[in-house]
Amino acid sequence: MITKIFKFIFAICAVCGMASCSDFFDQQSEHVVFTENNKLDNPTDTIYSVIGILNKLQSIADRTILLGEVRGDLVDITNAANSDLRDVALFNIGDDNRYNQPRDYYAIINNCNYFIANVDTVMKNNRNEYVFMREYAAVKSIRAWTYLQLVLNYGSVPFVTDPILNKADAEKNFPKYDLQAVCEYFIQDLAPLTDRWGNEYPEYGTIRNNASRLFYFPLNIVLGDLNLWLASKTNNQATYREAAMRYYKYINERNGNNSSYPIGLGLYTWAPGSGDWNRPERSISSGSLTSETTGTNAEIITMIAGDSIPAEGHYSELRNLFNSQMDNDYRASIVPSTNMFDLSSSQIHCCVGTNGTTFYYAPSELPNFMSGDLRLYQYYSEGVTTDRLSGERIETCYNDKYTSQNVHIYRRQMLYLRLAEALNGAGFPRAAFSMLSTGLNNDVIRQYVLPYCSQSDSTWISRLSFPRERYGIYTVDELATNRTEDNHNTLGIHTRGSGWTPFNEYYQLLDNPLPEVEYDENGDPIIIPIPKDTPELTQKQQAFVDSLLLNECGLELAFEGTRFYDIMRFAFRQPNPGDFLARQIYGRRGKENIGIMRSEIKKDLTDERNWYLQWNGQIGM
Repeated sequence: MITKIFKFIFAICAVCGMASCSDFFDQQSEHVVFTENNKLDNPTDTIYSVIGILNKLQSIADRTILLGEVRGDLVDITNAANSDLRDVALFNIGDDNRYNQPRDYYAIINNCNYFIANVDTVMKNNRNEYVFMREYAAVKSIRAWTYLQLVLNYGSVPFVTDPILNKADAEKNFPKYDLQAVCEYFIQDLAPLTDRWGNEYPEYGTIRNNASRLFYFPLNIVLGDLNLWLASKTNNQATYREAAMRYYKYINERNGNNSSYPIGLGLYTWAPGSGDWNRPERSISSGSLTSETTGTNAEIITMIAGDSIPAEGHYSELRNLFNSQMDNDYRASIVPSTNMFDLSSSQIHCCVGTNGTTFYYAPSELPNFMSGDLRLYQYYSEGVTTDRLSGERIETCYNDKYTSQNVHIYRRQMLYLRLAEALNGAGFPRAAFSMLSTGLNNDVIRQYVLPYCSQSDSTWISRLSFPRERYGIYTVDELATNRTEDNHNTLGIHTRGSGWTPFNEYYQLLDNPLPEVEYDENGDPIIIPIPKDTPELTQKQQAFVDSLLLNECGLELAFEGTRFYDIMRFAFRQPNPGDFLARQIYGRRGKENIGIMRSEIKKDLTDERNWYLQWNGQIGM
């Protein structure tokens, strides 16, 4: 069916160069000749081949963020943006657009295919341990993740799992797979590896001051994503449950047995100062969203490493696009949209009194993004500078999410939000809402989830175990007194930016009315079972929690490259996916400007085919 795309892939795609570890980011050649029957059965060739695949990922690093964010509703493009980036924002992406190069994805895929086909997976060392299975599992996960990015961007893609080694291979007919087919294939491909290799990675130490552990795509997270996308397309509750279990499995195993990987306690809350509301105070250290450490509570899970200077060839432009810098004459290309500002300021920020029992709401219409949710205030700021030559006044902006040379792919809060999304789709909106409101542990599940569940649902949700000893819920008393119990490490994700959510009257789940208390002849209360949630109520709760989750993804993950994909995934669950996605994207500059955005974008986004890129008639829907 499709041959042309693979002909040029063959021309530029190769098994990874055999450079030394110190040359990881300095590989010069893009043309390495395949040697057929070249078995990867020695450590040197195998390690360098994996490093070469990681090197290939650098070519799609910026694109992963830009295609996922610029087409969304939370950023806008300034006059400083290049024409290709502007066309991405307007869904007007031509064949020659620099961000429309499917060959880069296939270069990664073909290298993975070659490695998978040739690595020796049965070799053992003198301790009877498999030598290369960590590498094998890591490369399989990279291939699955790359295919997922490819099909999310193009909708339907030529699918090949054998290495293309010569012209004859390139001229074969390859089937085209859509999102559902890609997900189904790689779920089957990866699942058998997880029991033994789900939390083990190649151990290459530190490469150019970067911990190599951060370069890999954890099998259970990738499987969680594949199942979550598949469930969103098929509306299959069992698949949602599998997605939830995969995310949970990563959380439960990340730091070893009998350990934890909690949401953490980073939050901003309002506090009065000098009789007015002029600033937010950090009641608990929020930590850094971009700290590239590997500790037990590290935020970053996976990143694609970038070079430190532009001359090295794989230098990320993201810092230059999102921030005012000398290199861009202090003119950033990507800024928050009107919709981003509206989303942040529209949140009702719930404040707690010093006694821990009273509450009130922070004022609105404050300057510098200090109204509503305070996460935007935490990482984004604006200012003014003067042009060095003309003296012209230049408005500047700074986005602390882009201070690193590396491109971040997975992080902890993203993982918990996707777990909540999967739990909601799996039929547990109360558990998903708890993750936003209070945080989730076994006490919360027992008190707030199980009483409303059927026996079979109770059995399933109980498989997720968050013991209080390892997942202690932060309390309102601790917030009021600015202290923390030693084992308290979990709170609601919405609380991270919008104040004490459990007290917030405007952030409550649709609920069953509790029965009125009845008394026996002695005046003692009669214990009346809490009524189970009806299917109709559960469906209403799921729709409501879904809307909260999409907003929360925006508040927590804005600018991180997931927004368009999040909207797409949530759209699949709607009665009219096209209408849902179109309203979201056309609302980029606010509800009053939907007509303007519709005329600027021109593409009819109610038609799902217009969500995707196309390339030369060879790839795309």
